[in-house]
Amino acid sequence: MRLTPRVATLLAVAALPLALTACSSGSSSDDGGTNARPAKAKDVNAGLATGTQLKKALAPASAFPSGFTLEADGASDTGGEFLSPSARSTAKPDCTRLEGSSWIQVTGFKGGVSFAQNDYANHDKTEEVAQEIDAFQGTTANTVMKQLQAVAGECATFTDTEAHAKVKLTGASTPGLGDEAYTMTLTSGAWQNGTTLVAARSGNSVITVLSTAGTDDGAAAAKKVTTLILGSLKGLKTA
Repeated sequence: MRLTPRVATLLAVAALPLALTACSSGSSSDDGGTNARPAKAKDVNAGLATGTQLKKALAPASAFPSGFTLEADGASDTGGEFLSPSARSTAKPDCTRLEGSSWIQVTGFKGGVSFAQNDYANHDKTEEVAQEIDAFQGTTANTVMKQLQAVAGECATFTDTEAHAKVKLTGASTPGLGDEAYTMTLTSGAWQNGTTLVAARSGNSVITVLSTAGTDDGAAAAKKVTTLILGSLKGLKTA
């Protein structure tokens, strides 16, 4: 498996809408000369957590198996700013994205308007657990979850990038995790251990966890990390 951390390019974010052209002093209006105040633009990011807040909600080092340490180059977040939402790509999903971190991008979405992620691995890099939280505007988080289930069908079998071996994917809805959750398991005869991918939605946020830890295709570690993040998000206070 490979670590492919999501790289965020933080562009300057316009804090206010374009200024309205002021009326000249000699102009009149239907309200008897009193200029009406422009309606305040709706904040589409209201209630969403920033990357800084999401970073605090990631599972702590103590949640990972003994001997696992943080991969410094796999940690990133959007800080206190929000990114502009990007349209979903409707191209056929690249199933090989399911082999690395930031696998949420297999849905066609690059990610949320804010996010935080990091990865932990054992000493010889043979096992890893990656975690990411993305916050989305509106009902996009619901759409992401639907797309993940669609991807499970389209990527039922694919060829991996390292061993060039056939990979089998099985997926199922997972009750008891957040507002909704979906779990995928990747296995291959060329791998020593399989991979478990868990996606769980909590309101407008989607948690995605990848695990190859342990002898159960990474299932126990993935569920543990997902559960801890869900608990942290529940107690998270947003602006």
